[in-house]
Amino acid sequence: MATEKKFASHADVEEKKVTFEQLSEHAYAYTAEGDPNTGIIIGDDAVLVADTQATPVMAQDVIRRIREVTDKPIKYVLLTHYHAVRVLGASAYNAEQIIASQDTYDLIVERGEQDMKSEIERFPRLFNAVESVPGLTWPTLTFQKKMTLWMGKLEVQILQLGRGHTKGDTVVWLPQEKTLLSGDLVEYGATPYAGDAYFQDWPATLDAIAALKPEKLVPGRGAALKTPQEVADGLAGTRAFVSELYSKVKSGASEGKDLNAIYKETYATLKPKFGDWVIFDHCMPFDVTRAHDEATQYPDPRIWTAQRDKEMWETLEG
Repeated sequence: MATEKKFASHADVEEKKVTFEQLSEHAYAYTAEGDPNTGIIIGDDAVLVADTQATPVMAQDVIRRIREVTDKPIKYVLLTHYHAVRVLGASAYNAEQIIASQDTYDLIVERGEQDMKSEIERFPRLFNAVESVPGLTWPTLTFQKKMTLWMGKLEVQILQLGRGHTKGDTVVWLPQEKTLLSGDLVEYGATPYAGDAYFQDWPATLDAIAALKPEKLVPGRGAALKTPQEVADGLAGTRAFVSELYSKVKSGASEGKDLNAIYKETYATLKPKFGDWVIFDHCMPFDVTRAHDEATQYPDPRIWTAQRDKEMWETLEG
């Protein structure tokens, strides 16, 4: 009997160095060498935190950094999408409002429980002190397409520009400072996870981000982007990965190849260009499986369960 091949992420045990830096007058980035990022907006009267870290215990480090620069209350938590690693730390902030797109709320209803279990199983290191998670995080305020938050005189636009990483993807835009928090719609030197993605929509959503002309950007993973050129590079890199992977998978599917053959060919094609990006080996089986689904018979992402994760991983990596 073949031994089960564990997720690539199970070998990922090294703690990452955290950087907390100011990008513009009101925006800060909490980044950790390719681990999930958190964006912070410090308004005139309150603080907004975009993406919470994976557990309340991990969120305490974000709060500690915020308290080094301001004592204003953390009134708002913004969920850029529904993934557990982004939302399960929310309770630590004691925010007045937890904001998400209505699509994100609907996804939590539909698949939040299964997603929580599968993500914790996939990436144990990213769920430090998982016992501190009280359960699913439920938004208290939802919107469709656009919502504007006035934090004193600071205009904070919360925008749903299109589907990509998920159908509920939300960005935070400071028009006065040309600064954007993208969530996982944009990654930098980190492999986009696309297991719940809309490959055909994602490039157009990146176009919508580019049309805002952001000069600074906090990506979902990777270093903060501090110049228009770095922002352009982050958008271009994400677009290239998503487009090249989907094109290769779609081509293999149209030739009637099976998923295992398509996976091996796609991996070999993308490895030279993207193989040094963080979590490449972890993401590829999920990304190729979703791309194959979208190219064949499933326009919407199927729900990942811990069992489905294991079966897929054994099939493609075993």
